[in-house]
Amino acid sequence: MATLSLRHVQKIYPMRDEDKAEKKKSKRKKKGEEEEPAKPYNLKITDEGVVAVDDFNLEIADKEFIVIVGPSGCGKSTTMRMVAGLEDITRGELRVDGQLMNDVEPKDRDMAMVFQNYALYPHMTVRQNLEFPLELRHVPKDEMDKKVAWAAEVLGITPYLDRRPKALSGGQRQRVAIGRAIVRDPKVLLMDEPLSNLDAKLRNQMRAEIIKLRKSLNATFIYVTHDQTEAMTLGDRIVIMRDGDVQQIGTPQEVFDHPGNLFVAGFIGMPQMNLFDGELIQKDGKYAVRVGSAEVVLSEEKQKNLAERNTAPQKVIVGVRPEHITLDEKDGAMIEGVVDVPELMGSFVHLHMNVAGKDCIIIVPTLDLDASTMTAGATVRFTFAPNAVHVFDPETEKNLEWV
Repeated sequence: MATLSLRHVQKIYPMRDEDKAEKKKSKRKKKGEEEEPAKPYNLKITDEGVVAVDDFNLEIADKEFIVIVGPSGCGKSTTMRMVAGLEDITRGELRVDGQLMNDVEPKDRDMAMVFQNYALYPHMTVRQNLEFPLELRHVPKDEMDKKVAWAAEVLGITPYLDRRPKALSGGQRQRVAIGRAIVRDPKVLLMDEPLSNLDAKLRNQMRAEIIKLRKSLNATFIYVTHDQTEAMTLGDRIVIMRDGDVQQIGTPQEVFDHPGNLFVAGFIGMPQMNLFDGELIQKDGKYAVRVGSAEVVLSEEKQKNLAERNTAPQKVIVGVRPEHITLDEKDGAMIEGVVDVPELMGSFVHLHMNVAGKDCIIIVPTLDLDASTMTAGATVRFTFAPNAVHVFDPETEKNLEWV
């Protein structure tokens, strides 16, 4: 059993000289003094230092697969390293099965970590790499042989046990790195962007291997990635981070269907969500969105969510995913755009368009298109389904259904 609890976890790095200079500039700006353009920072800077992770809260169930996802520098790897004990926790609590772990040494946490760069011992064979963590624990030789044979069989690396890492492909090295972690039978398995060095085909294969591997282990998984495809396919729940802050936590389907803010809406989904300047209006007692001359009355679920919050008519950012847009050549209140680039993807076409000066992508089955629409410069009219619209506050960037 391995449940984890992270409560109000914060990581602050002491300020460097350039950080202190930046903070002084910020103070001068508040006083209205002249200053040179400041170097942009995404992370918060306080008197204590740079806040890499701020008020991280998460309860993880036994054997749950949690994926922490976000762009580079958002704090996801720092969070994992705090769980592993490789980084000190500035504030907050980390508990495993109810036991406070803040000051417990990494070797005593019963966790194993798979690193991005494999971190294999080049002078050892595959077998020796797998045996090494067991030797440190003084596991008897016969038990060690059984564990190594099991891990090699599960990961399909039995034929390579007597080879050294330099004689293996990237995918095989990653399997060895995973094997070295699971051979210990840890309570918690931590994986820090383990597939980022592999090509697209190998990444797909290894994702499938990790899904199968999970079924044969009793571990709780925490997986860090910047790839939202990995997050959507692997995680029971996804933690989306930005600039040290948690933006949203939910199942892959929840964060896809109900993004909490503009960042989540743009980060989750490929291609990313289209965003239009629009208005939220009330028509005959019902909420509708207006984009250009087009008006779409929202679905009953969205009517209920907005009404419960007494949402007032206002200017909004309207979000619609590319796959939820419908082409319609009829005259009338439609949104109109000009095709910049038609991108043929086999059974689908991605139409990259210009709509009122903004980029827009529509995914359309090739069977639904005529040849004239698939040319640059073609004018296309479209609308979207009432249940596929998201409305965001332009100032707070929050989804008005969930504020």
